[in-house]
Amino acid sequence: MVTQEQRKRQLAREKFLRQQQRRTALRRKARARNAVIASVLGVILVGSLALYTTGVLKDDDKANASSEASPSASPSAVEDPCEKPAEGAVRTQTWKKEPAITIDKSAKYTMKLATTCGDIDLALKASAAPHTVNSFAFLAGKGYFDHTKCHRLTTNGIFVLQCGDPTGSGSGGPGYTIPDENLKDTSLKANVYPAGTVAMANTGQANSGGSQFFLVYEDSQLPPSYTPFGTVSEAGMAVLKKIAAAGENTGAGDGAPNATVVIDKATVAKS
Repeated sequence: MVTQEQRKRQLAREKFLRQQQRRTALRRKARARNAVIASVLGVILVGSLALYTTGVLKDDDKANASSEASPSASPSAVEDPCEKPAEGAVRTQTWKKEPAITIDKSAKYTMKLATTCGDIDLALKASAAPHTVNSFAFLAGKGYFDHTKCHRLTTNGIFVLQCGDPTGSGSGGPGYTIPDENLKDTSLKANVYPAGTVAMANTGQANSGGSQFFLVYEDSQLPPSYTPFGTVSEAGMAVLKKIAAAGENTGAGDGAPNATVVIDKATVAKS
């Protein structure tokens, strides 16, 4: 026969077991609820990322980027679209004076830049810029541009790839300067150098061009102070666009290109 005390202890055990069962059930429900919440949040986050990458949030993002971006910001890694440079060393020879003009000013000349990113063919304006074209023919004949890097890419405000400095520093040159030419070229309208223009870089002073030049891959607002002496072929423009798409290494819109742009060989030919 069960005593009253034993009955009390049995009821207490049963009550305890029921409480444990209820707690276990509540924990299971809580875990299930949390899993659902996490799943929903995951969908929201994925949806937000999808909106961001498809441009729906583009205007707000631009505003944030303009307020937060700084020249010291580290750009994300970009795949190099170009091949390895050909073997060979940069030549450092300089000359004391501009070479005598030997080109035929009435003839047509072309320049081929065989680069690690593809060939860039240029049609040169010998009659409009004879000093410039003659200098390039001279330097190319000496192998001056061979194995040199295109050291500067701009992606903000102006859109150019700058080349022609054997030192790769932006301060190198052939030891002589050439006069400015063709600054009233009909292609220059409203202080815009149109896409496809090839022009001389300079120090900001008149008649200070040397060997550095730039290739315009998008219309660029610039004062008419830089000798336009050629145009880029359609195939060459495709190469420039590929280089530009890889960006530059500062994230600020002006720096060394992420693409390894090396002129393996430069040649000027009379056509």
